Amino acid sequence: MSDSIVWRWLHEDAIVLGFIDPGFIPEIPNSLKKLKKVLDLYAKQWEGLPLGANDYVICADEKTGIQARIRKHPTAPPCSGKPMRVEHEYTRGGAWAYLAAWDVHRAKIFGRCEAKSGIKPFDKLVDQVMSQIPYKTANRVFWIIDNGSSHRGQPFAKRLQKRWPNAIAVPLPVHASWLNQIEIYFAIVQKKALTPNDSPDLQAVQKRLLDFQIRYQEVARPFSWKFTRKELKEKLKLATDHIIKEYEPVMSQSLPTEELLSWGEIHAPSSVYVHT
Repeated sequence: MSDSIVWRWLHEDAIVLGFIDPGFIPEIPNSLKKLKKVLDLYAKQWEGLPLGANDYVICADEKTGIQARIRKHPTAPPCSGKPMRVEHEYTRGGAWAYLAAWDVHRAKIFGRCEAKSGIKPFDKLVDQVMSQIPYKTANRVFWIIDNGSSHRGQPFAKRLQKRWPNAIAVPLPVHASWLNQIEIYFAIVQKKALTPNDSPDLQAVQKRLLDFQIRYQEVARPFSWKFTRKELKEKLKLATDHIIKEYEPVMSQSLPTEELLSWGEIHAPSSVYVHT
């Protein structure tokens, strides 16, 4: 079947590849407020004022389902003219949840392996970080987290501040986990430490993760974060006109006029690509 036939079918059925209805649009009023708080913290700002020398910003999350894949045959390392060879047959030897926290401006990484994710394992990670200097004696420690069940909404915020009064939960809006800097570290872990996945047992997986964490800390630098309020506004301008018009009445009731985007500047036709 030729490419031209496929494209003709797509055209006839009005199917456009790569265009996604952005799921966060219905919650734009709340999403904008949350997003701006996070982006301001990355820029060392909070509520219009610069962060103090004793303020810290932590990004945290879990990387779940890290399996110990016991290969039927050992992995053959690459050699001259031959790539690495990894046996495709394996048995499962269990899995870890890797919980990690990243100090955004100091480039410090904290992590632990747990048998499963949940409220108690995540609270252990919080305690692991907050029990150490300088966080224990800090003026404020901002915890940027997504909407995972172990650290969701007001229950987590109250639990966090009850145990650590100087800690402040800063939740990301739905579908915005890609703005959590810990995800950058997880991507590095996946590429550098977990590929290929050929560990003989769970203990080997844990050792590989924690050894890599120690090694990465030796060379870590703050990520060069360039997505600011300006880029956020430009990204929202890409939203399709019919979606914006549909929710504009809701937004105008929820946000002051000066907080609204200039809808007349939005170009059509357009779309927004949602990272998940």
